[in-house]
Amino acid sequence: MTIDRAVMCFAGFMILLSVALTVWVSPLWMWLTVFIGANLIQSSFTGFCPAATIFRKFGVKGGCAFE
Repeated sequence: MTIDRAVMCFAGFMILLSVALTVWVSPLWMWLTVFIGANLIQSSFTGFCPAATIFRKFGVKGGCAFE
């Protein structure tokens, strides 16, 4: 698994988790969804992704997932 795929998988999981928490726990969990979306947008413009940095430290190999 490449970093790109790991980040996409993690983002998708976190979005689904935040939606579930919003529905079953508290509407305030929607802010987690907003944070994830904002982070995805800023990383597309800046190229900086905290999740990618963490995955890299855990040894996930680099490279593009779509090559």
